[in-house]
Amino acid sequence: MNNKKFNFLIPISLASFLAIGLWLGNLLSGNNSPFGFTKGKEKTQKLQDIIDVLDAKYVDKVNGEELFEKTIGDMLHQLDPHSNYIPAKDLKAVNESIEGKFGGIGVRFFVIRDTICITNVIPYSPSASVGLKAGDKVIQIESKTVAGKKMNNDKIMSMLKGDPGTSVRVQVLRGKVKLNKTISRGIIPIESVICAKMVSSAIGYLKIEQFSVSTYQEFMYAITNLKAKGMKKLIIDLRNNGGGVLQTATQIVDECLKGNLVIVKTKGIHQGERVYRSASGGSLEGTAVCVLMNENSASASEILAGALQDNDRGTIIGRRSFGKGLVQEDIRLRDGSDLRLTIARYYTPTGRCIQKPYEGSVEEYYQDQYDRMSSGELYHIDTTVFVDSLKFKTPKGKIVYGGGGIMPDIFIPYDSSGTSIYYSELMYSGAFQGFAFDFVSDKRFKWNSAESFNKTFNISESMLTEFTKYASKYFKVRENKNEFSHSKALITKVLKQEIARQLWIEVGSFEVSYPKDKEIQKAILILK
Repeated sequence: MNNKKFNFLIPISLASFLAIGLWLGNLLSGNNSPFGFTKGKEKTQKLQDIIDVLDAKYVDKVNGEELFEKTIGDMLHQLDPHSNYIPAKDLKAVNESIEGKFGGIGVRFFVIRDTICITNVIPYSPSASVGLKAGDKVIQIESKTVAGKKMNNDKIMSMLKGDPGTSVRVQVLRGKVKLNKTISRGIIPIESVICAKMVSSAIGYLKIEQFSVSTYQEFMYAITNLKAKGMKKLIIDLRNNGGGVLQTATQIVDECLKGNLVIVKTKGIHQGERVYRSASGGSLEGTAVCVLMNENSASASEILAGALQDNDRGTIIGRRSFGKGLVQEDIRLRDGSDLRLTIARYYTPTGRCIQKPYEGSVEEYYQDQYDRMSSGELYHIDTTVFVDSLKFKTPKGKIVYGGGGIMPDIFIPYDSSGTSIYYSELMYSGAFQGFAFDFVSDKRFKWNSAESFNKTFNISESMLTEFTKYASKYFKVRENKNEFSHSKALITKVLKQEIARQLWIEVGSFEVSYPKDKEIQKAILILK
């Protein structure tokens, strides 16, 4: 809740933090709190008095509940950037990501020209069982017209999602025919291993988008399939993976390590030290591994990469990771909200703390990602990380450094070639998705595989011209000939990727992109 209207109230909020802390204790377990909060009623009343005065006297209308919850978040961020308060109304969506599933109908969609366009139907899902198809356009949900309306994804999802077993009525447009369908919602998996493919006769590639409860099972299923195709070596892609469930990351690392090796340590003043160790018999113990990561790889991604690097078990390729080394525990409050509290720090097997320094505001903390770009760190190795006091040594004598994030063994600079303001406008407008959706509407069965598509299909000059006019007409991205010329190769690649994604989801996009992906090609070269 980033309402700038209330920023000047932060001093009041800060003065009330102690009272809120006492209030949280009461919420946790009533008047008999194990944390000692038994005499806070008078002090917490002060905060309620302030809210009441603001509600009665302030010049503008004040949402007391919103202000109260924002104050809690501000208090927690005074401790560290990752302790957080999650209101009860938002908790379900947060947990869906962690659990890797939700109640829904089983379609992928884009909102294109204010119309809900189905791009993919999950096999065996509720939508597949009633005959929905990729290319259908949803025009009504529960007799309410949704086509031609300004609606965001959250609003649409709230209408389509629901408890398994409940029903939702939709009307779709297929070509010129309107079809009415009643769909019984089911449990829909959120895939976290979004691509698994052989990139040579012996090298497999696997991309993990996040670490949820189900990721380990997905990982093992993918590994089994890749091994059946001859995989002897593996590339694990953790780029832009912001982390997730700690246990899932340790389970995957365990598959790569021999027995009784340290995977990660956690330490906290109230938690003591906990050491996670590997068991013997991992399915990848004899498999050479490369891990890809970048500045957006965080938390569980860093645990996985750090464990393999510190145990001399894999080669890390890319750029320095985000630097989130704090462990959170979810504490459910009595009103159904959630206190996500930092209780420990992560340490890699050699003893490195991967948490980057944090001082000042949360905004400044996350601004670090932009600072890395402006300072040039994304284009060359940041030597300021190499401080003797933060130097550690792996069992085989390799030098690694702490100080925030995981520094890769092989640095690959960020590739910004071909970018322009015009290209950025195209990316954020939705023009690529809209054009690709229309383009494949009568070609969904033209190619029998992503491989054959990539080999036989190319973006023509006339198609690029058609695309720029389309983007201008439907998405208001004004043509810019000079910037188009500069970004032409990049626009061509992304357009082909998006067409492939519409047909084969992430595997299709990967098939188009990986031959020119510098990190992947470097990993293939090393493994060969």
